[in-house]
Amino acid sequence: MRSAGPRPFVTFRSYRHRGRQIVWRARQHRKGLNRAARGLGPTGVPFWQTQAYNWYTGLFFAVGASLFLLGSVLTFVHGQIGVPPNGPINIMFFAGSIPFTIAGFLQNFQAANAPDFAVDPGGQETRQAVSLIGWRPGSLGWLSSVTQFVGTVAFNFNTFDAIDAPSRWYVQDLTIWMPGLVGSILFLISGYLAFIETSHGYWSWKLNDLAWWIVFVNLLGCIAFMTAGILAYVPEGAEPAWIAAVANFHLGLGALGFLIGAVLMMRESADAEAG
Repeated sequence: MRSAGPRPFVTFRSYRHRGRQIVWRARQHRKGLNRAARGLGPTGVPFWQTQAYNWYTGLFFAVGASLFLLGSVLTFVHGQIGVPPNGPINIMFFAGSIPFTIAGFLQNFQAANAPDFAVDPGGQETRQAVSLIGWRPGSLGWLSSVTQFVGTVAFNFNTFDAIDAPSRWYVQDLTIWMPGLVGSILFLISGYLAFIETSHGYWSWKLNDLAWWIVFVNLLGCIAFMTAGILAYVPEGAEPAWIAAVANFHLGLGALGFLIGAVLMMRESADAEAG
């Protein structure tokens, strides 16, 4: 058996079983995509490992990212189209955080209940009690998904508090900037964990691998969210207008990265279903 992965994690195994060459990848196993690649049908498969589940998870990510992207664009053009600069746009950001949280929960639920590795890919998998959040620190997929889920909750607070922002700058930093920064840090950690799970190492270039593109563009989106979160700090006095503009631009880039990744995830699920 040959195995690989960023130590101490194992995310790839290649071995022979009953005369067949088996390739096991942690991300595909967690999502049930290995089963589709082996030509096995959905009989007896839990719903969280079906292609439909993966597709709808991607759809929720796409809706949330689209609302964030639209809100970011509106911050630059609201004056030309008569949209007030704060209220409706901030409501749009909060609305976008909701499907993000739903998708984050779905992804974490899937990772929390993924079956353990089995040498016999066609054997009977041991079913465990269903867990809402889980505790699987030995799984990169679970670590990535639970970190992202907590980050989405932080964005819920960040965007909700921004709808009717307090007047004092330090209260804004405490209730708006700090949750947004925490969420951005968690997203960045989550994005890199997902990337190394798919890369089977700490870095890789796999331009012909759809799964690699999904986690790569998500990682780029997380980096953009991180820079936007840092720049969104509210100082005591006035600040140059370009800082807020750059923050909103990077917020839009982050949303675009997640939108592309979500669409690719939906395509991955549809391709697995067709296969």
